[in-house]
Amino acid sequence: MEELKNKPQEMKIAVLIDGDNSSYQRVNEMLEEIAKYGVPTIKRIYGDFTKPNLEGWKTNLLDNAITPIQQYAYTTGKNATDSMMIIDAMDILYSKNVDGFCIVSSDSDFTRLAVRLREAGKFVIGMGEEKTPTPFIKSCDRFIYLSVITRQKTQPTKLKLRDVKELKDMIQIAIDDVADDSGYAFLADVGNIINKKHPDFDPRNYGYMKLSHLIKDLKDFVLDERPIGKSGVKHVYIKNRGEE
Repeated sequence: MEELKNKPQEMKIAVLIDGDNSSYQRVNEMLEEIAKYGVPTIKRIYGDFTKPNLEGWKTNLLDNAITPIQQYAYTTGKNATDSMMIIDAMDILYSKNVDGFCIVSSDSDFTRLAVRLREAGKFVIGMGEEKTPTPFIKSCDRFIYLSVITRQKTQPTKLKLRDVKELKDMIQIAIDDVADDSGYAFLADVGNIINKKHPDFDPRNYGYMKLSHLIKDLKDFVLDERPIGKSGVKHVYIKNRGEE
C-alpha cells in the first residue's frame, strides 16, 4: 500500500470520440497515445449505430470498455452527434471529475468546445486527420494526427526544404525564449514552448520518434548531454550553433 501512496497522481482524461469522423481500426493506438498523458477514466463514442458505417465499432467498444452513445439524426443536414458530444462534455466539465479531455474528431464544430474547456483550466488533446481545420487544431493544448500514431514503424524521411526552414526558425525562436545566459536551453523546455505555439507539432510528423533525433539531422544546433549525478540519466541542452 505504501507504494500506491507514493505514486504520483495521474491526469484523469475524458475521451470523447466522434464516431462519424473516426475509424475503429485506430482505437487501440488512440488509447495507447492517450495513456501517455494520463488515465482515460471516461471513454465514450457518439453516433448513429444503426448505420452500416459504424458497424465495425461494435466489437472494439467491448474490447476497450468504450460506452456507445446512440444518437439518431433528427433532421437532415443537422449533426446531432456533435451536439450530443458538446452537451456531454459540458456535463463532465461541471462534474469536476476529470483533469483533461481528448476530443477525437476532424470536425471544426468542436473548436469552441475546446476553447471553453481550456478556459475552465482543462488540458485538451485533439486527435484527427490531416484535413482537420486549423482553428480546431489551434484551440487544443496538443493536437495529434491519427496517421502518425498508426504507423507500424516511424522511419526518418528526407526533410523538404520548406520543412527544414520552418523547423529551424521554430526551434531557434523557442531556444531564444528559454535560454540561459550561456545560450543553452533545456530541450524539454524548448519542446514545451514549441507545442504551446504549435499544438500539432510532433517529431513523428517528420519521421522521427524524438525531438533530439530531428534536431541532430537539422545540423544547425549544438546538443549538450549533461549527466545527472550517478543515475546514468542525462538531461539534454541545446543552443543555436551560431552562438558557439
